Amino acid sequence: MTMNKRIRVLVVDDSLVFREVLTRGISSDPDIHVVAKAIDAYDARNKILAYKPDVMTCDVEMPRMNGIEFIKRLLPQYPLPVIVVSSVSEAVFDAMNAGAVDFVSKPDIRAAKGVEQFILELIDKIKIAAQSKVAELSFIKKASFAANNINTNKIVAIGSSTGGTEAISSILECLPANLPGILIVQHIPPVFSAMFAERLNKQLKVNVKEAQNGDWVEQGRVLIAPGNKHMRIKKIGDRFRVEVFEGEKVNGHCPSVDVLFESMAKNVGDNGVGIILTGMGHDGARGLLLMKSKGARTIGQDEQSSVVYGMAKVAYDIGAVEKQTALQNIPKLLMSMLM
Repeated sequence: MTMNKRIRVLVVDDSLVFREVLTRGISSDPDIHVVAKAIDAYDARNKILAYKPDVMTCDVEMPRMNGIEFIKRLLPQYPLPVIVVSSVSEAVFDAMNAGAVDFVSKPDIRAAKGVEQFILELIDKIKIAAQSKVAELSFIKKASFAANNINTNKIVAIGSSTGGTEAISSILECLPANLPGILIVQHIPPVFSAMFAERLNKQLKVNVKEAQNGDWVEQGRVLIAPGNKHMRIKKIGDRFRVEVFEGEKVNGHCPSVDVLFESMAKNVGDNGVGIILTGMGHDGARGLLLMKSKGARTIGQDEQSSVVYGMAKVAYDIGAVEKQTALQNIPKLLMSMLM
């Protein structure tokens, strides 16, 4: 089914070959129209003014001005959804921090299958970006909360998709080091999940790692599901550990938020706290409702602060969300639920 209005896309890349590969690929979708191509940030700025695109794809490594600096300068003036196209590098998280909506990793253009998969993924992300809001970088007020009288038997589970890496970072950086164990499913490609965990571990008070099968859920530890495996929690005696395993996609995703949330409902019950954040689709909504039915506390991000109000909206609409609030209020609300 085609959209009522084709999505106008500006492609920015300094490589002529890659610009053409990308343009031909995404133009194969009837819902997408590449209105212009640009070779660098200065060319792109002129094309934005001339063609008024709905979405921009942007390379990170470019001459004269890199993609991250361009995004930082562009978005305050032209709030345009940007998808970063990059080699496998931590630079994608700098781009997300600068305000990009999402990212895809560049394929080896000599491998036909890799290019085909890349194009399909990019088309999907362009369609999501066209429905997204560009994040207001100033709306998160940094604050820290002391850990007094916290119930250490609690376990927190968080699920997110598009816009989630920055939402997760902004929540965790407000939390004390001795918080109960936190489990996170973020829809993210393989390799990048480990980079994301390592980046957070360097920045935060808590210990963050990409989850491995058999890892114990412990106070002060955050476990992030690998980008190509599901994660669920299991009770072993008086303790909890995670199972990380390969499996079919659930709700179109591996890892799936529902897989984690449903295991939380089954094994943690009323000692659980579930948080559903920004993202397209409905993954996590059913699992959050199950958690709530077992006595868990539940939080949903509101529409105004979500890059994409999809997962959290479905959860709210089916009654899975006990409290809905802006992203900046979630740390304080979470702390109150852990008392």
